[in-house]
Amino acid sequence: MPALPSPRFLARVAATLALAWLAAQLCLALHTPLPWMLGPLISVSLASMAGAPTQSWTKLRNLGQWTIGAGLGLYFTPAVMELIAGLWWAIALAVGWALLLGWAFGCWLYRVQAPSMLKQPGMSAARLRATTYFAGAIGAASEMTLLAEREQARTDLVAASHSLRLLIVTVSIPFALQWAGLHGEPGLAAPGIRVVQWPGLAWLAVATGLGALLMLGLKRANPWFLGALTVAMGLTLAGIELSAVPQWLTNVAQLAIGVSLGVRFRREFVHTAPRWLAMVALGTLGLMAICAAFAWLLHRGTDLPWVTLLLGTSPGGITEMAITAKVLQLGVPVVTAFQVCRLVAVLLLVAPLYRGLERRLNRPALQP
Repeated sequence: MPALPSPRFLARVAATLALAWLAAQLCLALHTPLPWMLGPLISVSLASMAGAPTQSWTKLRNLGQWTIGAGLGLYFTPAVMELIAGLWWAIALAVGWALLLGWAFGCWLYRVQAPSMLKQPGMSAARLRATTYFAGAIGAASEMTLLAEREQARTDLVAASHSLRLLIVTVSIPFALQWAGLHGEPGLAAPGIRVVQWPGLAWLAVATGLGALLMLGLKRANPWFLGALTVAMGLTLAGIELSAVPQWLTNVAQLAIGVSLGVRFRREFVHTAPRWLAMVALGTLGLMAICAAFAWLLHRGTDLPWVTLLLGTSPGGITEMAITAKVLQLGVPVVTAFQVCRLVAVLLLVAPLYRGLERRLNRPALQP
């Protein structure tokens, strides 16, 4: 039986949640975008970097991802899936683009960091290549860090890179979209079922919870989100309308996810290779600009709103971009489909591609 959390741990969690709730209330008063996620994320990040004893509870984060996944699955009606099926070529193109862009970002990081980092003790060219490759890959932070560890990379730098990239993308894109007044496709903004019903909500929770547990047992990435999403999608496609997810529950889920992101930025984070963090921040801004141009090209080929495709192809996390689409009503199913397919492809392909590139690089030259 797992040990119960200590009173000190629970007190820190409670204090952090209180700070996050107050920040969300302030954002609501200021009419900022995504107040229930960005308020907690920004406030907890600042408090953590200032040295405050902030604390996130993994169980609450899992519940948050479970709730968001179940809610997003309700958008995938048969008509929406028919639209997405017709976009298979655009999704495949976006997956290939993400892999290429991540590789190019890693190459750029290697080029700008090599002169200084290769002088550090224990840092070989091969280890730096592994570090920059997995730091540049557009994938989930925890999974990329694990893959980097297997290749003897600097996991602290890889984790810092993904955390900073996620923070920049998650904060900047919603503010930019609200400021520009951009909107998506109204027909894709609402889920198939909009009424909260009892006991339908309980049955939805049971079904999506079992899906999450199955994904967890299979050791899949992001199991609480993807498991709940998959089951809710299946129910919606089958025409089984159990219940909508209450808005207050969605708000709580966003708060829990914002806190879980914010606690990553401890005081040590600021002192983690300042030049490395500066280059990652600069590169992330470049990635966002390039992805925006790519989304515009897809918009020209699909006639879908550019802003929807921007979220679908942006270098952010799947949960955060899906929440952004949901709150700002920007084509939730399309964004989710693009992000899910990219996540799966990156997890399956990024490590084999790295090993293939390394074998080619280390292949001895042919003798004349």
